[in-house]
Order: sequence, then structure tokens, then C-alpha cells
Amino acid sequence: MRPKHFKIHHITHRLSFLYLSLIILALAFLANTTNRLNLLLRHLPISFSSLPKAYQSPLSTYHPPTMSTYTHELTTALLAVQRATLLTQRVFHNNAKGTLSKDDHSPVTVGDFGAQALIIAALRHNFPEDEIVGEEEASSLREKKSLAEQIYALVKESRLDDEEAEERLGGPVRDEEAMLAAIDAGSSAGGDKGRIWALDPVDGTKGFLRGGQYAVCLALIVDGDVKVGVLGCPNLPVDDAAPLSADVGGEGRGVLFAAVQGEGATSRPLTHGALAEGKKISMREVEDITQATFCESVEAAHSSHGDQAEIAKRLGITKESVRMDSQAKYGSIARGAGDLYLRLPVRKDYEEKIWDHAAGDLIVREAGGEVTDAERKRLDFGVGRTLKRNKGVVAAPKGVHGTVLKVVKEVLGNA
Repeated sequence: MRPKHFKIHHITHRLSFLYLSLIILALAFLANTTNRLNLLLRHLPISFSSLPKAYQSPLSTYHPPTMSTYTHELTTALLAVQRATLLTQRVFHNNAKGTLSKDDHSPVTVGDFGAQALIIAALRHNFPEDEIVGEEEASSLREKKSLAEQIYALVKESRLDDEEAEERLGGPVRDEEAMLAAIDAGSSAGGDKGRIWALDPVDGTKGFLRGGQYAVCLALIVDGDVKVGVLGCPNLPVDDAAPLSADVGGEGRGVLFAAVQGEGATSRPLTHGALAEGKKISMREVEDITQATFCESVEAAHSSHGDQAEIAKRLGITKESVRMDSQAKYGSIARGAGDLYLRLPVRKDYEEKIWDHAAGDLIVREAGGEVTDAERKRLDFGVGRTLKRNKGVVAAPKGVHGTVLKVVKEVLGNA
């Protein structure tokens, strides 16, 4: 028979082990709860930094070590853009693109309408409370029944091969009226409060019409700050090392660029189904500014070619600039195929649209570049549907951005 003191010691040991186990379980529960609360708090319209210090919670400064806060948004945006490019490519290879003219005389095609419907339907399925700033609206389609029917036929047939991916986007758009309602859901006025998606279903419509570069562009703006950006560029080469060119022919084309704030930028091939694996991209370091490659818009109405030529001359750049349409320029310089992108104002009252820059701006910055206006102000996506507080766009590697901007100011100052 064991001594009494041995039994007491044994019981004490087991109790100690039990207490330790309970403490470990409590800490694990607290850590998990903290993480979940933090994710919830990030989506509430509350600024903890504005509260008195006595009421500020440590949760407001806690950052999960691995999981991205915007994983769901990024995956949804990538799949939505990828699905929309299936439709735009069908229209791109069709001689009859169903072109209309908008109030500002810019063209819009069945590709614009169809892509906007597909993307907004996916966003509403996944984030029903979010606002959307879309470029198009459906009033002209309600008047032209035959055109609406043509677009719905395209929308209905544009499906991803991967059932799980398609299901994640909410499946096919139910009917023609649902398509029109989705197009019209992009009517948000924008602003600096809440979650707002900026969508350009076919950026570079004139390039799209002439058989050049174009992009399907989507960005999530939270309280005026771009958090997620995706560009689908069906006519750019998949190879990140391919030299910059406006050509669209040949095999191995179709790329998805993406970025999440604070997590870098990636590229991956466009597919017809599940997402391909992405890889990190970064801007090229420019040690000699005279060897830099300029990227600029094709349309002289969009950016001053004369001013840009003078800037290149003063920087000692002799290589001919590469002209291409759309935010494909942002993607190209983000992966080091080009170096500098300038979009200089052609008239004083012109205001850039947020959907023309939001995704590209984030992707370049996350790839190690700097994007400002001609006065070195960050692009402000929180003042409505336009960049009314900015004039022009200057995008370049951080190491030479200041040099480029100095010459930009000199040239514009003399204009």
C-alpha cells in the first residue's frame, strides 16, 4: 500500500496538469477570437484611432501574420475578370462589335455591356452590400431590344470551364432583365466612405475596336484607398520577360495582373477555368534614365504626345516610345517590360475617371513603383467618379520618379 503523502503528491500533479491544459485552451480560444474580431472590425465604419486612448482596443492594431484580409475579394475579382475576358475575346474576334456612341462621343460595344453585366453579377453575389462605380449604364439597351438580346446571348454563353469557380461567381446571369439590372447597378457616385468597386469592363475601347490592346479592370476602394486591383489583358504576352510591344499577334497571350495593398503584385496566365498560379512581379530598376522605355496612350486626345516627346528629349531618352491603349500600360511597366508611363492633361478642365486608373495604380505601387499626378500628389480615389483633385499621371520606378517629375513640371510650366 502506497503512503498517504504519495497519493496527495499524485493528485496535486494531476490537478496542475489540468490547470495548465485549461490555461492553454483559454489562450488558444482568445487568440482565435481576437483574430476573428479584428477581421470583423476592419469591415466596420469605425476609426479606432480617432477615439480617446482610454477606449482604443489593442485589436485595432493587431495584424494576422499570414492570412490576407482581402483573400475573398481578390479571388472573386480575379475569377470575375477572367470570366469577362472570355466574352470580350469573342467580341474582339468578331468584325461586328455592336458599337454605340455615348453622350461624350466615346464608343461602347456589346463587349463593354456584357463584361460589365458579368462582373457586377459576380460582385453582387459575393458582396451584396458593396457599391459599384461602373462605366456603362443600360438605358440605350432598354430602347434597343435586339441589341440587348444579342448581348444576353453572349453573357449566357460566357462560363468558366471549372464548375467550382463558376459557382463561386454565382453561376450564369438569370435572364435579360437581370443582365440589364446588373449593368445599371454600377451607378454609385463613389466617395471616401465604405467599400466601393471601380469597374471598367473594356478599358481602351478604341484599341479594342482597331484590334489593339485593351484591358478588363476592377479595383476595390475602401474609405478612398485602393485595396485590391485586377487587370485582365488578353492581348499582352504571358511571358513577363517579353519585350514591350504594341503587337497583339502570336501565341502565348493573355495575362491577369493583380495586387493587394501591402502584399505585392502578381501576374498569371488567363485561363478558361480555374485560376492559374500567380508569380510575383516587380518594376525594373533604372540606373541610367536615358535607357528607360516610355509607355504612352495611342490616342492624342487622352494625353499630350507633344509634351511627352519634349520630356523624353530633356531626359536624354532616344528610344521611341511604345504606344498602347488601356491600363495594359500599368501592367507592362509593373513587370519591367517598360519603365515610365505618362498621361499628361490635354486641357485644363479634363478629369480622369477613377475606373481608368484604380487597379493599375495599386499594381504599379505594389510592384515597387511610384504613381502620382504632375504635382507629386497621390491619385485621390475618394472624391467621386473622377480624379478631380489630380492633374495628369506620372508612373515610374521609385528611384527615378523624382527625376522624371522634375522635368514634367518644367515642361508643363512652360506650356
